[in-house]
Amino acid sequence: MKIKIAPSILSADFSCLDKEIKKVEDAGADMLHIDIMDGHFVPNITIGPVVVKHIRKVTKLPLDVHLMIENPQDFIDSFVSAGSNMITVHIETISKEKIKLLKEKLKSRGVKLGVSLNPDTPLAKIKGVLDLVDLVLVMSVSPGFSGQSFIKKCVPKIKELRSIFSGDIAVDGGINLESAKLTIKAGANILAAGSYIFGSKDVKSAVERIRNAG
Repeated sequence: MKIKIAPSILSADFSCLDKEIKKVEDAGADMLHIDIMDGHFVPNITIGPVVVKHIRKVTKLPLDVHLMIENPQDFIDSFVSAGSNMITVHIETISKEKIKLLKEKLKSRGVKLGVSLNPDTPLAKIKGVLDLVDLVLVMSVSPGFSGQSFIKKCVPKIKELRSIFSGDIAVDGGINLESAKLTIKAGANILAAGSYIFGSKDVKSAVERIRNAG
């Protein structure tokens, strides 16, 4: 599978976000990873649908909107209308029954569905919904803040997941050259990277380094 790079805009400079997005787009990024946090499910607050709507205006890249929020089903319409191409929800915040309904709603609007799980959440928690989702996002840091160190115990989880799931497997948190190599070898094909990309002096080189790390 092609290795795709999804720069996480949480690490971008929001005072010139359009330029930051253009920079990673020109560097060969495959999509944008947009973290939505509510201050309840995770101890941080980021952005909402209004910002996603404006991001949609300045890029043609697919937008993977990662809802780290409680009751994600209540906000789906707003984020779809804002221009999301994929909505990723956390298994810790939603039931299988609601995921089924969410899948039907998103499919009718041409939007993909992803499910995410935290580092301490066992893989068994999502096995019952794998047939409903296009992507699984494995958190390799405790969600809430950018710049954290990669949690290596997530690597066996990725490897096991790849043995039972043929769709996209994304990894989010602490991605650098070393962790990219570990996760790609374990079976991940999408890397959500924030500070490693946006903090680099040569963004194009940073994108290519982690893309080819495996």
